[in-house]
This record gives sequence, structure tokens and C-alpha cells, in this order.
Amino acid sequence: MARTTPLGAVARGMLAGAAGTLAMDALLYLRYRRGGGGEGFGPWETAATVRDWNDAPAPAQVGRRLVEGLFRRELDPRWARSANNATHWAYGMLAGAQYGLVVGSVARPRIGYGVLLGAGLWGAGYVVLPAAGLYRPITEYDRVTLARDLGAHLLYGVTTAAVFAALGPGRSSCRAG
Repeated sequence: MARTTPLGAVARGMLAGAAGTLAMDALLYLRYRRGGGGEGFGPWETAATVRDWNDAPAPAQVGRRLVEGLFRRELDPRWARSANNATHWAYGMLAGAQYGLVVGSVARPRIGYGVLLGAGLWGAGYVVLPAAGLYRPITEYDRVTLARDLGAHLLYGVTTAAVFAALGPGRSSCRAG
């Protein structure tokens, strides 16, 4: 079986993570449209309606805290939309990079590992974001909301795993299970 270098695994993982992020966002956008949302995909995907920190979602708030903590200065509200987009995509791609490092080192990578990736990211979000004051505790969400969110994260994970497998060496040894 052909092996990839750690750098190659990171690069493949980042590309796969971008594909996973896009798949997850496509699902979330379909749900948005089915729920009566009328915004086009481009403006919805890039958070065109976010104007300041008051209406900024969790990814923007995380990005804000990272920048303000690192540079020790307040980030202007005009950066809320950019912070949202950069943090959202960076998180998906960095999770893919980590996935690539781990799965790139196993003898028999499986696309099913994406289920573990998606479920792990989902669970981590409900630990880290409430601790940061950006989400309510998991016990305060109803089962339908949690299940829908888990489903979107599972799609991210499986898409990331499938794209990672398709992009590199050892493709023929990757198994679906």
C-alpha cells in the first residue's frame, strides 16, 4: 500500500475538510430553504446579514475572542462577518487536517472513521461552546435539535473521510465499513 507523508496527509485532510464543510453547509442551507428562508446560497453561506457582534453566530464570536485575546485589542464590529467566515472554514479545514494526520498513519483507513470524526466534533462543540458562554448546556436543547445537528456533523465527517480517501494513495485499500 502506498503511504503519504505527514505533510501530504495534512494537505489532503485540509482539502477533505473543506469538502466536508461545504457538504454540511449545503445540508444546512437546504434545511434553511425548506424552513422558508429566501436568501441565495452565496449570501447565506458568507453570512451577508451579519453586520456586527450582536447578530454574529458562534463561529464569529470564537474568531473574535481568538483575535482579541492574541492581539489584546478590541475587534471592530465591521469584522464580524469576516470573522464568522474565516473561523467556520478554518475550523472545518483544521479538523480535516487533524483527521488526515491520524488516518494517514493507519494501515487500513476506512471511510467509516468519518462517523467518529463527525460525532466527535459534534460532542466537542457541546462541551467547548457552553463553557465559553456561546451555547446553552446540551441538556437545554431538545432531541430534535440535537439530532439534526448531529446529522449535519456526521455528513461533514463522512464526506471528509470519503474525499480524503479519494484524494490519495491507498485508495483501493479504503473500505466503506
